[in-house]
Amino acid sequence: MSQPAAKLNAFPVFMRVEGEAVVIVGGGAEALAKARLLGQSRGRLVIVSEHPEPETAAWIAANGAAHIVAAYDAAQLEGAVLVFAASGDEELDRRISEDARRLGIPVNAVDRPELCDFFTPAIVNRAPVCVAIGSEGAGPVLSQMIRARIDSMLAPSLGHLATLAASFRDAVERLLPKGSARRHFWHEFFEGAPAREMEIGHISEAREAAAELLLRRSAANGHVALVGAGPGAEDLLTLRAQRLLMNADAIVYDALVPEEVVAMGRRDAERLPVGKRKGCHSKSQAEINELLIGLGREGKRVVRLKSGDPLVFGRAGEEMQALRDAGISYEVVPGVTAAFAAAADFELPLTLRGVTSSMVFTTGHDLKGGSLPDWAKLAISGATVAVYMGRSVAADVAGRLIEAGLSPDTAVAVVENASLSSRRKFHGTLADLPSLENRTELTGPVMTIIGDAVAGARFETSQPLAARTRTRVAPATEEALQ
Repeated sequence: MSQPAAKLNAFPVFMRVEGEAVVIVGGGAEALAKARLLGQSRGRLVIVSEHPEPETAAWIAANGAAHIVAAYDAAQLEGAVLVFAASGDEELDRRISEDARRLGIPVNAVDRPELCDFFTPAIVNRAPVCVAIGSEGAGPVLSQMIRARIDSMLAPSLGHLATLAASFRDAVERLLPKGSARRHFWHEFFEGAPAREMEIGHISEAREAAAELLLRRSAANGHVALVGAGPGAEDLLTLRAQRLLMNADAIVYDALVPEEVVAMGRRDAERLPVGKRKGCHSKSQAEINELLIGLGREGKRVVRLKSGDPLVFGRAGEEMQALRDAGISYEVVPGVTAAFAAAADFELPLTLRGVTSSMVFTTGHDLKGGSLPDWAKLAISGATVAVYMGRSVAADVAGRLIEAGLSPDTAVAVVENASLSSRRKFHGTLADLPSLENRTELTGPVMTIIGDAVAGARFETSQPLAARTRTRVAPATEEALQ
């Protein structure tokens, strides 16, 4: 399973400073940097410095900030909503911090995190939209790098678009019912014609496009996206999947989908767990189908999150057929399937020129029937075999493949929790594979890869399967092992 999300020591908020006094004590480079940052707000900036440096003095004059030309005194802080200690002198900054706290005013001391009640973020300013990036003082350069990246992503017109949106808010609340209808309007507003017109500077055209969008309001059509959540690591989610999660009204997810991935969805989206884990099926497939149809008929945008890829052992076919029969629109968003994540963890090629050019995806349960499936012939001819959910049937998998003629010395790689920091890796041969059943400590999903290409993997960070006493394979295979 994924590691729990780290807890923040400082919680981000946006503090109202319009018309309020914000005091900066200092006249050097540190004070100037804070003045430039706070100068982007409508706060009433007060700078205390008896001898400001020329560049700071010039900035004060050019920007209309109040300037107290005097040595620091605690009385200068009274009435402020924020204080910045930026004198460059550690003892003075400590005194300023203590005075501010005594007066009940939050204080920030530049480059002295132990004296800070809050930290100033790097900001992307598209007023009234603001993106703030913080590192709790640990990495200001990193915050600036992230700021530059986000700044390049956001159109300069975004602030004007947000202002236009504010002018439509009352009409939208009056004319559109609360819920998906409003959300769909705003989605089209910020991604459709109004946004496009505003981006090229056509302000009146943007307003007309927004009015037209509101006038042609109609009942929202439901839509279901069958989304691959990947093998577990949230940063393996596709950009399309992330966008759909952010716009979803409801998220229907399986037990193997980590909470970190579900949490990437819209904060107020309805979250509906549907189980589907060995020994714990909270809903049948028929019930899941009915749930998706019901949500779609309510006009909701639904993300059906499936571990890995929805088209690989995800029963997406049954859900697509049910949605087709009900007339609900849907789409499929691929995800990174566990076989690919496991191969990446081992740095092993699933296909290898001159060794293998084909692959088989299967579950261990495919080998429990009375006859071998057709793909067993491919395994004998050199195909790489990826076995999903195979720990409890490892002996059956090994026994049946050896019985079919696959060499007991064929290389095997096993990963629990592929792609996650908690993953555990094992290596060995097909003859070693039955010992996997004895590893009851493996509670996460297990992926097994079998084939000659596996021999090229990196095994330095994995454990040998043969470290445990081998489980006896089925009697029919003992002769094959000799």
